[in-house]
Amino acid sequence: MDVGSLAELLRETSIRHGAFEAVAPPHDWWDWYAAYMDARERGSSPDEAAAAGDRYMAEVKHVVVSAG
Repeated sequence: MDVGSLAELLRETSIRHGAFEAVAPPHDWWDWYAAYMDARERGSSPDEAAAAGDRYMAEVKHVVVSAG
């Protein structure tokens, strides 16, 4: 991946992480970023990648967003 593409993916990831960040308990942002970026690089849509990030945080890091 070239630098410009990586920068764009990081920008997209930061925007998408904002929705998780707003409702999640304290966590390390890089864990969600890694799961999101991995999913995007594997061909997932932004929505699918966000779900992958959320799932990773819940299943592996035990950071669970309450249903409200």
